[in-house]
Amino acid sequence: MHELPLTEDTIVFGLLSLCLGFVFYTSSLKKGFWKKFYTIIPTLLMCYMLPAILTSVGLISEEHSNLYYIASRYLLPAALVLMTLSIDLKAIMNLGSKALIMFLTGTVGIIIGGPIAILIVSIFSPETVGGVGFDAVWRGLTTIAGSWIGGGANQAAMLEVFQFNPKKFGDMVLIDIVVANLWMAIILLGIGKSDRIDKWLKADNSSIETLKAKVTAHTEKITRVTTLHDYIMMLCLAFLAVGLSHFFADHFATFLENNFEVIRNKEKALSSLGSKFLWMVVFATTAGIMLSFTKAKNYEGAGASKIGGLFIYILVATIGMKMDLGRFLENPGLIVVGIIWISIHAGLLIFVAKLIKAPFFFLAVGSQANVGGAASAPIVAAEFHPSLTSVGILLAVLGYVVGTAGAYICGLLMEVAANV
Repeated sequence: MHELPLTEDTIVFGLLSLCLGFVFYTSSLKKGFWKKFYTIIPTLLMCYMLPAILTSVGLISEEHSNLYYIASRYLLPAALVLMTLSIDLKAIMNLGSKALIMFLTGTVGIIIGGPIAILIVSIFSPETVGGVGFDAVWRGLTTIAGSWIGGGANQAAMLEVFQFNPKKFGDMVLIDIVVANLWMAIILLGIGKSDRIDKWLKADNSSIETLKAKVTAHTEKITRVTTLHDYIMMLCLAFLAVGLSHFFADHFATFLENNFEVIRNKEKALSSLGSKFLWMVVFATTAGIMLSFTKAKNYEGAGASKIGGLFIYILVATIGMKMDLGRFLENPGLIVVGIIWISIHAGLLIFVAKLIKAPFFFLAVGSQANVGGAASAPIVAAEFHPSLTSVGILLAVLGYVVGTAGAYICGLLMEVAANV
């Protein structure tokens, strides 16, 4: 008989797979209790929470597991490759400048919102955004920046790069999930009144209709029945890129540390540029972008981003193992930080949308391509019209590309704000 917590990764991975399967099966039911349940509780939150519950009751323990390491070093870069090989830079430009402006506005809102939120909260509750060393709150908030600009991959990257205390990571996941889904709920409510909002924004909707026609034609062109050959080739491209990313990251990070004092000195702000994990993520993303200029991009029609999504959800489950639900109420002030942060993001988006007369569709999808990433942006886009789902994916992929750099800049600014 096994003693608790269970320490064999084969057993733990089976339990995590059970959690993911349970969430996706119940969320697919079209009527009854579960349909109502998932209108309130997002599936992504459940994928975090079930492993967290298993950890909190002592059934499993992240401290005795290598699953997060495997997911973050193997599956995460593979997911980045598969989710970026479909990027069509020309198609993104064809979306029109307003789509890109709203996406980048959302990114800027996250980058500046974090340090501003820290400054505001520090006025009346400095201990909420305090902490020293690896326990410094600003380090944890960089993981939220990674999630809100890119997604789970970038969030994990920031956790590793800025070396935040993993035992306190649950607090950050709570802010991420609660605040991001509160904002998404507001956006979904707005979709039902999009005509009225567009009228207030004085936006021209004709470009959306053109988009619908283009996206529908493109999706029909590349979609095909996936074969074993397709799966083997996708795994070949993904994990060859992972191997090369690790190889180049190891050598490049070592080169930087050996030649630049500002990176070698761990007390300097730029020392995180010596992180092998950071460069592994950068090289994997670069590999995906390079593949997008070849015929490999057509593997999106065979489900490349879906396999990438599968890897991300496994990563999400292993991150969920890090959460101790008993710690969530220790620092409710952090929720206030998150609400101020997302309010700055939302306010900037509304201001710019009004300024350039951008349709609500661009505001909503541009925001969710940042905050929700590949999990939420397609969902929001599909709420406008099913044929626009891939527009959400396209912008979300762009979020993955800029997520690590944007979150890194945000992290440096938050460090400055925390030490003012």
